Order: sequence, then C-alpha cells, then structure tokens
Amino acid sequence: MFSAASAVSAVSVTRQVAAAALAALLLTAGVWASWGAAQHVTFPTGRERGTMTVTRCTHDTCTGPFAPGSPTAVRHASVTIDRSIGETKGASFPVVLKPSSTSAVRAGTAGFLHAWVPLGGALLLASVVIAGGMRNRRLTWITGGAGFALLTATFVAVSF
Repeated sequence: MFSAASAVSAVSVTRQVAAAALAALLLTAGVWASWGAAQHVTFPTGRERGTMTVTRCTHDTCTGPFAPGSPTAVRHASVTIDRSIGETKGASFPVVLKPSSTSAVRAGTAGFLHAWVPLGGALLLASVVIAGGMRNRRLTWITGGAGFALLTATFVAVSF
C-alpha cells in the first residue's frame, strides 16, 4: 500500500523532473535563438569581415557602407544590421557579413556578447523555474547570475 509520505515524495520528484525539463527547454530555446547571429561571430572564418559606418536607422535596422577588412573582399555601398543600443548615426564598428547577403552581424567582443543575449534571457527565466520547481538555491543563483552577467556585460560592451 501507498503511504502519504510516498505520495508526497512522488509529487516532489515529479515536480523536480518537470521543472528540470522546462529549464532545459528554455535553455535550448535560448541557444537556438542566439545561434542565428552567434554562428557568424563565433566562427568568422571564410566570411567577409570589415567595418560598417551607420548612415541611417529605422525602428528595427540600421544601414550604412561596408569597408572590407581585406583588400580582396568586396566593398558594399549599403549593408543592414539589426538595431541595438549601440547603433547611432555616424557610429563605426566591426561587422561580419552573413554569407551571400548584405546583412551584417556586429563582430568583436560586443558582437559576441550581443549575439548571445537570447541565451541570457533564457538563463534568467530558467533560474525562476529552477527556484520554484526544483528549489535548488545554489543552481538558481548560478543560473540567474550567469544570465544577469551576460546581459549586463552586453549592455556595457555595446554602449561604449
């Protein structure tokens, strides 16, 4: 027969497994969302690298000329980049072009951190799930702290 203690234990284990699965799903989604931009910044070999100077910004994107970093690369009159806090008219920063397009991704440390922002948000969300479902304080603080550190470092790197 089942006792009340074993029923409570089964519910506790089920809650922890469900919370772990949800946290893993959140982190996987964060990596998946980040990978679209991060792959170009993390592995820039074989991609066009250079500098972009912002000439015009809309609500979502900024455009400007692309000056290649190597003499064999193609100069583009206009490339686009997703707008973030660091892009203002006249700003110049290193970029990597996505293959076969005029879409750019910010390069360097700021670009690397900016590409992983969705993962930072996922880490913060996962820390809440871990705190409520798994009740593991240490893992909650590590996960939340990593997300907060990533987002703060990104804000600082992109702002300056």
